[in-house]
Amino acid sequence: MDIKDINQNQEDIPPPRIIGLTGGIGSGKTSVAKILEQKGFPVYYSDDRAKNIVNQDPELKDHIISLLGDEAYLDGIYNRKYVAGKVFNDAGLLDQLNHLIHPAVKIDFEKWVSAQTSEFVFKETALLFELKLNEQCYKSLLVTADDNLRIKRTMDRDDKTYREIETIIQKQMPEKDKIKLADYVIYNNSDRDDLIIETDRFLDQLV
Repeated sequence: MDIKDINQNQEDIPPPRIIGLTGGIGSGKTSVAKILEQKGFPVYYSDDRAKNIVNQDPELKDHIISLLGDEAYLDGIYNRKYVAGKVFNDAGLLDQLNHLIHPAVKIDFEKWVSAQTSEFVFKETALLFELKLNEQCYKSLLVTADDNLRIKRTMDRDDKTYREIETIIQKQMPEKDKIKLADYVIYNNSDRDDLIIETDRFLDQLV
């Protein structure tokens, strides 16, 4: 199913309905987002937009430097590796950083949504349920997979060890809790062809 099948014959387009798209590391969340884009659906990539915002917003830069020190930026560019090291084992510091970045992303997202004409738009974010962003969405879609498969995919993609990825997974909200909160769930334990089929099934249910 493509977006043209959903939007055909619409003369007066209502405000877009927001679908929250989430999934843990190695789940295939971004793969689903790309499939949706290929079908014509607008997708807002929260992490990518945040990367731009922390580099482009002077006031936000000042606040982050005040919180984490001058090393948070190298030659004016956000030092993600340094910041990740500072907040990874410090929940309080991470919470303070999130309270700086997320409001700026929220404003950016609202501007983005206002420029869309599709009936449905997707907000891709890893923290949909952790930040209760699903409460601002029409529906939520979770992409999940078996832990061992998620770890293998991430090892193939990133320069990280099994233990490093396992630690990241352990710090994320448990999959069983996300499944309970999600309106729709795609189990991505097979190949891309199967993922496309499952995405189409989700779109059928959405309509």
